Amino acid sequence: MSRYTVVYKSILALVIVFVLFAFTGKLTSTPEKSTAKKEIVTVLKSNLDSKIEMVYNALQAKQFELPNEECFDDAMKGFYSLQEKGIVKSNILTLIDFSLSSNVKRLWIIDLSNNVVLFQSLVAHGRNTGDEYATNFSNTPESFKSSLGFYVTGEVYNGKHGVSLKLDGLDKGLNDNARNRAVVLHGADYVSESFIKNHRRLGRSQGCPAVPVKSVSEIITMIKGQSCLFIYHPSIDNSKRNKSIS
Repeated sequence: MSRYTVVYKSILALVIVFVLFAFTGKLTSTPEKSTAKKEIVTVLKSNLDSKIEMVYNALQAKQFELPNEECFDDAMKGFYSLQEKGIVKSNILTLIDFSLSSNVKRLWIIDLSNNVVLFQSLVAHGRNTGDEYATNFSNTPESFKSSLGFYVTGEVYNGKHGVSLKLDGLDKGLNDNARNRAVVLHGADYVSESFIKNHRRLGRSQGCPAVPVKSVSEIITMIKGQSCLFIYHPSIDNSKRNKSIS
C-alpha cells in the first residue's frame, strides 16, 4: 500500500467521523433546543399574565364597577398584540361583555394610560342574537346578529341614528364583515332604563352595539381615533381569534 493511499484513507476516515459527530450532535441537541423554546414561551406568557393581573388590580373604578377579570384578560392580550402592530393608536380600551344580561351596564371604557375606568354604559346586542341574553352571533350580512371579537374604531359621521362611529372588525371570519354590514356604534332610544322597565329587557339593534342617545356623543369622543373595542362572550373561539389578530 502506498504512502498516499494511507494518507487518503486517514483523511477520509477523519471526514466520516467529523460528519457523524456533527450529525449526532444536531440530533441530540434538538430536544434541548425545543425544550428551551418552550420554556421561553412559557416565561413570556407568564410575564404577560402577570402584567395583565397587575393592571387589573390597579384599575380605579371610581363610581363604576370593574369588568369580569376573564373578560378583561382576553381583551388585554388582544390589545397588546394590536398595539404592538400599530393597528390601534390609542390607550383607550372599550370592553363589551355579552355574557351579561342586557339589563345591566356591560360596556366599559378604560384609560390604560392612567388605569382608570372612564365610563360604564348599557349597550344593545342584535335582535337575532337573543332576548335579554346574547347567545347567537354571526358575521353574515342581514343576519341582524352581533359579531364578537376585536374592532378598531373608524370614522365619526352623522347618519340616520345621528352621530355614529364606524367600526372595522379585525377577526377574520368572526367580525371582518362589520363595515360591509354597517355595524357601527350609535345611539338608540331603546337603550335606556325606561325601556327595560317597560319591556323587562333592553331593546335590540340590527347587529350594532347601540348605546343610550344621551351618552353617545360622550362615548364617541372618548373612543374615536383608532382605539380598540372588544366584544366578549365565553363561546368565542380563542384559538381562531388569536390567530387572526396575531
